[in-house]
Amino acid sequence: MRMVDLIEKKRDGKELSKEEIEFIIKGYTCEEIPDYQMSAFAMAVYFQNMTDQERAALTMAMVESGDQIDLSAIEGIKVDKHSTGGVGDTTTLVLAPLVASVGVPVAKMSGRGLGHTGGTIDKLEAIKGFSVEITSQQFTDLVNKNKVAVVGQSGNLTPADKKLYALRDVTATVNSIPLIASSIMSKKIASGADAIVLDVKTGAGAFMKDLSQAEELAKAMVDIGNNLGRNTIAIISDMSQPLGFAIGNALEVKEAIDTLKGEGPKDLLELCLSLGSQMVLLAGKTNTLAEARLLLEDAITTRKGLETLKTFLLAQGGDPSVVDDVTKLPTAQFQIDVPAKESGYLSNIVADKIGVAAMLLGAGRATKESVIDLAVGIELRKKVGDYVEAGEALVSLHSNEANVDEVIRRVYESYTVTPKKVKPPTLIYKEIR
Repeated sequence: MRMVDLIEKKRDGKELSKEEIEFIIKGYTCEEIPDYQMSAFAMAVYFQNMTDQERAALTMAMVESGDQIDLSAIEGIKVDKHSTGGVGDTTTLVLAPLVASVGVPVAKMSGRGLGHTGGTIDKLEAIKGFSVEITSQQFTDLVNKNKVAVVGQSGNLTPADKKLYALRDVTATVNSIPLIASSIMSKKIASGADAIVLDVKTGAGAFMKDLSQAEELAKAMVDIGNNLGRNTIAIISDMSQPLGFAIGNALEVKEAIDTLKGEGPKDLLELCLSLGSQMVLLAGKTNTLAEARLLLEDAITTRKGLETLKTFLLAQGGDPSVVDDVTKLPTAQFQIDVPAKESGYLSNIVADKIGVAAMLLGAGRATKESVIDLAVGIELRKKVGDYVEAGEALVSLHSNEANVDEVIRRVYESYTVTPKKVKPPTLIYKEIR
């Protein structure tokens, strides 16, 4: 086989075989195929798309380019949840203990975040003593014992995807559905999940701004998962405004605790119940989504989810008393309200802009070298559809700097107030099976 022939074949819209795709990925991973040829191939895929069979073959070739996690020693069906990301996306902090509390094993591998706020690990590290530095044997033992553990992403997972993603980033081929879908799914499959629940975001704060694009991506990932023997479903959810009220690491931990008490934001609770119900169903704990939801609602009412959170934190060195006393979380020096300039209904909160404002406070990373301030962030006081009086707080800034003029300017740019009543956006648009 010659790479130039395969580039030409895909350029002309023809289907590549499994063997041909494996040849490309193996050759690129071991640097036998140069960047300029892989760039040409990525551009050919960008314009000519891929069949379902090609997408599955590409995903599996990237999985096989590196390590694969073996979770077979963990009892039960392991269901992973993946979100395509957004602002204030606190779902994992709620879902992990909640789903575990009804007997579903949650073996979660998470990373640190670039962008608006930290990743799941950064948020958990707002709890004193918490550590993801555990061995694979400890990880397995903790999930078998407590049904939940979180470990940092380690090893040499999907090196082909890392190389290809970096290349796509500089060759204008990031926005290709088959390349995005295979990138995401290769990491999920290499991580050892038996089944996968996907939360595909759409709106201003999401990677896929347009609903039709989000639906196309969700279907592509579900097809890949099912073609590769993983029971996979996707929910398309809104990210036109931030999820919940908290944007920032310690603030989001507090909001997750409130949600497990049944006192959190309605949108965050509803999304967690929807995603969690899918996880419980795929794990075989119930026969219907309705039964799964009732289990989770009961776990909130009886505080089983909250108790599982305490057990989880203690098992990984964290201070479980923070669950009952959230003042033990890192606290910013200043809390500054940003008042509305006029009265009316909130018609828009641009999620990605308010996310950038949180990052400027120090809640996220602009680069890998950036240091996160776990205490800072933004707390929304109003959401789309709410009425606000002039002078009433739109948001509260939690800051360790007194001068936040630039952040305030960006907050005002994020909000639109109109005299007419506005409906809140739809939270969950569609389920893809």
